[in-house]
Amino acid sequence: STIQKQRQELQLLIAELKDREKELNDMVAVHQRQLLAWEDDRQRVLTLAERCNILENELHKRNEIIKTLTKRLKLLESQQNDSKTTLEHTEQKFKELSQKATDTTLHCQVLEEKNQNLSCSVLELSAKIGQLQAREQELLTMLKLKDKDILEATDHITEFTSKFKQLESALRAAKSEEFSINKEKQDVKLRLKELLLETNKLKDDLCEKMKENNDQREEIMHLKQENGYLKNELALSVEKANRKDQLLQFAKSKQVRTDTELSSLRQV
Repeated sequence: STIQKQRQELQLLIAELKDREKELNDMVAVHQRQLLAWEDDRQRVLTLAERCNILENELHKRNEIIKTLTKRLKLLESQQNDSKTTLEHTEQKFKELSQKATDTTLHCQVLEEKNQNLSCSVLELSAKIGQLQAREQELLTMLKLKDKDILEATDHITEFTSKFKQLESALRAAKSEEFSINKEKQDVKLRLKELLLETNKLKDDLCEKMKENNDQREEIMHLKQENGYLKNELALSVEKANRKDQLLQFAKSKQVRTDTELSSLRQV
């Protein structure tokens, strides 16, 4: 009966050892699956880390491009300010030339009035000359003793003639100056038109660069957001790997305990 009882105990122990062996096999299979999953997660983490490095490099390049575009934008702004200064200077010069042209026109009008007055004076003098010549003939025929008075009248006529010639030369000089001022005004207008066209072109280039800069900023914000998502996913993967390591440690400790119990049972 004792041997029978020991056999039954041995059968129970063998059955229990089989159950424990089956449980160990299941644990080994689970452990293998966990190792494979952990390896997959590790490969995915490495891939994500490499992708993160690539995105960071690309982000750095985009930042460099943005810095270059910002410098170029500042240069364009300075050029635009210079163009505005040149345009203001040109407008001021145009105003001065317009004022000068107005003054010249008024001066020409004054000279024309003087010329008309002088013409009237010349006509009057011509009439007087005719009268004087007639009077001279009368005086020559009547009084030959008035030669001194006739010489004085001749000198007076000569003086008026020289003054008339001087006024004619002054009028020609004024007309020449007016012509040169009109020509300079036309040149200034053409230069002003060219500066306006160049300013509009610079404004169009600036708008285009601003639009391109906004598109790049939106793309950078999108890349930053994607980088944040990747970092969060990487953190979750690391946390999951740590949990799997903890579970693996628990399984190893349980396996050690099971091996110890199995060794004790084998000794028994």
